Amino acid sequence: MPDLTIQNIELITRDVRMQEISFSHLADELIDHICCDVEHEMRGGMSFTEAYRKVNDKIGGRRLKEIQEETLYAVDTKYRKMKSTMKISGVCGTILLGFAALFKIMHWPGAGIMIMLGGVILAFVFMPSALVVLWKETRSKKRIFLYVSAFISAMLFILGIMFKVQHWPGAGVILMLACICCVFCFMPVLLFSRLPQEENRLKRAVYITGTIGLIFYIIGLIFKIQHFPGAGILLMGSLGILFFVVFPWYTVITWKEEPHVKAGFLFMVIGSLAVVAPSSLINMNLQKNYETGFYRNLEEQQALYRYLLSENQSLIKSNNDTVAAPVINQIAQKTDKLLMLISDIEKRMIAESEGEPGVPAVVSQQINMTQYGPEIQFSLLKRAFSPVPFTDFLKTGSLSRKDLDEEMKDYSLFIAGLAAEGENNDLVKLIAPSVYITDSGVEEKRVSLMSALHMTALMKNSILAVESGALKNVANR
Repeated sequence: MPDLTIQNIELITRDVRMQEISFSHLADELIDHICCDVEHEMRGGMSFTEAYRKVNDKIGGRRLKEIQEETLYAVDTKYRKMKSTMKISGVCGTILLGFAALFKIMHWPGAGIMIMLGGVILAFVFMPSALVVLWKETRSKKRIFLYVSAFISAMLFILGIMFKVQHWPGAGVILMLACICCVFCFMPVLLFSRLPQEENRLKRAVYITGTIGLIFYIIGLIFKIQHFPGAGILLMGSLGILFFVVFPWYTVITWKEEPHVKAGFLFMVIGSLAVVAPSSLINMNLQKNYETGFYRNLEEQQALYRYLLSENQSLIKSNNDTVAAPVINQIAQKTDKLLMLISDIEKRMIAESEGEPGVPAVVSQQINMTQYGPEIQFSLLKRAFSPVPFTDFLKTGSLSRKDLDEEMKDYSLFIAGLAAEGENNDLVKLIAPSVYITDSGVEEKRVSLMSALHMTALMKNSILAVESGALKNVANR
């Protein structure tokens, strides 16, 4: 009758311990049961290696942990309650977020409430209960930091997305904290906990490469959501690493000698697509909708500019042969000078955004000269959300902003001096730069080019509205 050697028993014991069986008595019973099964198979003439592999295939990868979970569920009341809480909260939170997404897409009322409830349930009920359940099942002090960092990252990410969708302040800070926790805590700890368990050097290299790819993907995703520069490069580079290097490399190493397709391979394919593809597509769709809204709004401002300019030009022409003509022409000249200054600032902002640092681009394609003056082709802007141009040209203290403030002040004094005291005060209030250019608060360094162009477009239309009012007042007198 074949007997197991001490080395065989130590190998089985080590493998069972690696399954994180925290109940000592249960672990001993499982080891004894596996040893008996292996000895039974060895009686049929198998070697220990063949018999142990057959027993492992019969048990399955997760069966030992399932036995422990079933034992815990039967003997531990707190574990039973926490696991029930985890299941119920996970299902409820996911359902609420699913319906919230549907309501948000269809613009039905109640989407905001469901997003808030779903996010709160997942972040503050599901995540803590899942952490307690994992601790109960493993009792691994080595992995406690891994679990805590994973759940803190997930909790912050859920809250950040909820704040972002609801347009609440602080969304960017929460998402950045989630990214920092995931990239600098969870991912390195996960990698270092996995490497010692892997004897194959090639697989270790795959794990390291995959971790680097995931880190870049997470950073790129956060950059894309926050509209930071460089998001596209990070996402494209990380997806290239994951799908053109890590995925085929791991597949060849793990399953090249397998005659049949394993369930693990299918799960890896489906899991990769389920995580990466939807998040990328949804993010690109949100970015596209975000940009489209800006473009449409600015194109409407341009249309209004053309209409106001045409109306003012018609009014000027109709008064060319009146006694008011000299004053009217003076108003038109000063207005044109101010509009040209603002258009020049817009052109320089676009040139800086489209070019490289210190080397402005030539913007002949992005700005067309029309009968109404220069018009921006917003859809051709490559870096429409760069925060640099606003800081350099419109932020308080910049040279361009100083010139603009002086010209606006002179123009306001000129308009106010055309009529009796106080008559044009309402008109003058429309052209104060501070009304349109807001650069106060913690977000001032991240005002995008599109936001800056929106500010200048509103300012130009207001100037034309003031000109119209001043022209009418002079003509009527």
